[in-house]
Amino acid sequence: MKTLCMLAAALAFNSVQAAVQAADIPPAKKALVDRVLQLWQVDTIGQSMLQAPVGDAVQQARAVLQGRATPEKRDAALTDIVAEARRFMDENTPIARASADKLIPTTVAPLLAERFTEEELKQIVIILESPVKKKFEAMVPELQKKLGESVAADTRAVIDPKLKDLQERIGLRLRAAVTP
Repeated sequence: MKTLCMLAAALAFNSVQAAVQAADIPPAKKALVDRVLQLWQVDTIGQSMLQAPVGDAVQQARAVLQGRATPEKRDAALTDIVAEARRFMDENTPIARASADKLIPTTVAPLLAERFTEEELKQIVIILESPVKKKFEAMVPELQKKLGESVAADTRAVIDPKLKDLQERIGLRLRAAVTP
């Protein structure tokens, strides 16, 4: 419990610190950071995070059905499973995107503003072949990880039960398809 309280206090401090840092960014630099984020389309990270487990679930279902179900049952089950996966993505992508949109200003934007000068941000915006581009690309995994962890933490309570439900529905459909 003590560890949980310390973690919550640290997260709250980091959120306040990020908000203060965001407020300290000069307007010209903030505009450049916003432009970089717009061009980069970093808000799609949440969607990518959803696609991985959903794609894995569909692939696993396909593997389970291979050789265990008649072609008709297999094809029908896969059609249903893909439809379930699409519905899941349609329902949950807006949640993940909204979370990313909410968290980008306090996670990614302050890092960009802190680590890049206005001139470097201008160079990123025009996508020149330069050492700055390499610096930015080297930082992308850290930014994605930071935002991804934040989106996961922010959406876990909403997404995890739905993902579990999707997996259960797929399991039921698989059992029905392979049962003679």
